[in-house]
This record gives sequence, structure tokens and C-alpha cells, in this order.
Amino acid sequence: MSQHLHCGRFDLSLKRPLIMGIINLTDDSFSGDGLRGDTQRAIDHGLRLVQAGADILDLGAESSRPGATAIDAQQELDRLLPVLAGLRDCGVPLSVDTQKAEVMRSVLSAGADMINDITALQAPQALEAVAASPAAVCLMHMQGEPQGMQQAPSYDDVIAEVRAFLCTRAQAARNAGIATERIVLDPGFGFGKTLEHNLALLRNLAEFCETGFPLLVGLSRKSMLGLITGRPAEARLPAGIAAGLMAMQRGARIVRVHDVEAWRDVIAVWNAVEEV
Repeated sequence: MSQHLHCGRFDLSLKRPLIMGIINLTDDSFSGDGLRGDTQRAIDHGLRLVQAGADILDLGAESSRPGATAIDAQQELDRLLPVLAGLRDCGVPLSVDTQKAEVMRSVLSAGADMINDITALQAPQALEAVAASPAAVCLMHMQGEPQGMQQAPSYDDVIAEVRAFLCTRAQAARNAGIATERIVLDPGFGFGKTLEHNLALLRNLAEFCETGFPLLVGLSRKSMLGLITGRPAEARLPAGIAAGLMAMQRGARIVRVHDVEAWRDVIAVWNAVEEV
């Protein structure tokens, strides 16, 4: 696996796990942290995340929670671009969570360093949009669409099917001209998967490292943690840290989290023990 990630204006070392801090610009977040319509508050939140220890900031303006309602590209850009402009010089790479090629082109022109796509660049012109830039891309697996993905997820072999999909999309990205060192994979915890599917993925995460691409995991405040602990989203930090640590032990290099300050301490202990 590559020891660095080329991410727009930045080259990130992957010798230690990295923290991706979440900036949610929606108004219907499952975790209750949406900042839609409050540009300055969102910018201030991003600056606080950097100060707290975020290595990457991930801006998302369209909810992808189960049952979420889609928005059009202009609505998405109206939410994203002012915040992106305000954080352009914050000192860490800026990732944008979007599945629309039109949005990708606009945010990349505005300075985004990474595209985080829950549909793995399957939309028309999405591969070309990223390939024409120096940005990194995170390719995620999702069965179905957010509106109905949790109604009846089904797999014959969740590990083999998710891995095959991600390898296929990574090859498509490479064929489009996106260099290997710009590609990150995400198995998509909670996206068209039951609790049993999510646990199987976490147990077998090391198999995804064998693809040769670095892994990003998004487990923070997820419903799978609520099913295990019985706690609401805002009380799932200990469970999220436990799950995230198990993911890191199995090879994950980027953890996408809400609680950056707590995770800074987690990573500090991890690095001390591993002598990174």
C-alpha cells in the first residue's frame, strides 16, 4: 500500500492514521450537526476542527442518510462554495462529499483537494471531472440509493462483493487517468448494509488493504453503533472510538469523524505505541 496520498495541493503521509473532520452543510443530518445556511458558523467550525487536529476537512451539502431527499446541483453549490472559499487557506486539504460531476468541476475549480463520492464516480462525466484535476478521490461502496438503501440490503458474500466493486471502480479511475496515489477506498459502513454486514466488513477489513489502496472508514455516530449500544447519535463517541480503533488495527489509514479533538488523543496514543 502506498505510504502517501496525493491530495490536490498536498501530499499526505499515510505512515500514521489521518483524521478527516466532518463539516455538515445540510439541515437533515442523522447526527444533528447540520450547518446549512450559516456560512460563518460553518467556517468557524472548520477552523476549530483544524486547531483540534484534523488532517483533512470533509464538506458535505447533500444528506446521504437513509431516506434522505436529493437536492439539485445549484442548491449544493450555494451551500458549498462560500464555505470552501472561507476555508481555502486553513492549512489542510479540503474534501467535498458529492456525487454530481457538475458540483465536482465547480468545487475543484474553487480549490477543493479531494472528492469523496458515495457512488464511486459512477455519474456521467464524474471520472473525467476528477481526472482533469490533481485532486484525490475516495471511492465508496453503496448498495442502492440513500432513499431506500436500508430497506432490504442483501448480499451473497458481502466481503467479496464490496471488494470486487471497489476494485472495479478503482480500475475505472486509473483507466480515466487518475493516478493510484490519488485513490482511496471506503467500504461504506451503513450504506445499504445491515448490522451483520457492517460487522462482517469490520472484522475482515484487512482484506481490503490487500487491494493496495489506502482505506477510509466512516463509523462516527453511525446507526450500527446505536444498534449495538442502544445510544442516540450524540452519545456514540466511545463506541465510535472502539470501532475506529479496530478499523485502524485492520489497516484503515483515514478515519472520518465528528469528534476531532477526542480522536487527536486517540491517534496520539496510537502513534506513541506504534512509535510512528
